[in-house]
Amino acid sequence: MAGEIWVVGEPSGTSLVRVSAESATLARDLGAASGREVVGVVIAADPSAAAEELARYVPRVLANAASEAAGHALAAVVAPRLAALVDERQPGYVLLGATPDGRDVAGILSALLGWGVLVNAMAVSWTADGPSVEMSVFGGRLLTTSAFTGDHGIVTVRPNVLAAQPADQPGRVEAVESAPRAQLPVVAVVDRRSEAGAAAPIEEARIIVAGGRGVGGPEGFRLLQEIADALGGSVGATRAAVDAGWINYASQIGQTGKVVKPSLYLALGISGAIQHRVGMQTAETIVAVNRDPDAPLAEFADLYVVGDLFEVGPALLAELRARPA
Repeated sequence: MAGEIWVVGEPSGTSLVRVSAESATLARDLGAASGREVVGVVIAADPSAAAEELARYVPRVLANAASEAAGHALAAVVAPRLAALVDERQPGYVLLGATPDGRDVAGILSALLGWGVLVNAMAVSWTADGPSVEMSVFGGRLLTTSAFTGDHGIVTVRPNVLAAQPADQPGRVEAVESAPRAQLPVVAVVDRRSEAGAAAPIEEARIIVAGGRGVGGPEGFRLLQEIADALGGSVGATRAAVDAGWINYASQIGQTGKVVKPSLYLALGISGAIQHRVGMQTAETIVAVNRDPDAPLAEFADLYVVGDLFEVGPALLAELRARPA
């Protein structure tokens, strides 16, 4: 149906990446505000499992089996098929997660359709003129609000800017076929590597213990790791700590790193510059320890402790270890 709001589900193995569920929740809210139907789309070698999962969030899901997606990078396979479905069914707006694959699909889809793209959305609301998209720009220093000049467009949604909420009733999955609108060169995936023994990704952690320049070095991060282990959480870091080589890039939180939404964010030795804030400000509870009472983090932390992290941290760790099992 013309004018629908589409959300593209990105498969990960046999399931759905979390930002797709978050984007679907957002699409459903926009559908309720605009009176438009919301439709999910999954294009994969075997879309069935991801499509069924996406149907927990939206009323209807189009599942397109693309055999050539097996063993190849997704964007060059998904975008031409998605463009063909858009030509056929004429939706109004398309939402995707701002993952590496999602960004690639959005770029190719924009080129094929001639549609505009608004990227890394922090929030999206519906107005009389269509979606109003809030984005972080200039390294997180400013928030802008933008809209499309026409009646269609593409939006990529940053991970962890809202919580995924299943619909009251699961939707239905409809198998569809679509020939690619264009034949693009496909890129074969020749090898996949995973970090041995790696903890769960910080963007999925319920508790994060994060450190900044005030941690002082790798030794300081060992203390943070002990606290995180005692809490059952993961360790994060600011860009300054990552650039100093104290911890790997996978732990970086902020404008140029991950966006997280934990239940508890424990910040040790972090001043709270805006570039870091945009990556963690949606945490449910923020507790900070810093020697500077005037650090920016003091303005928005739920609990701010003025003190030396190398005194507060060991004391906290001792209390955590003394808890009954």
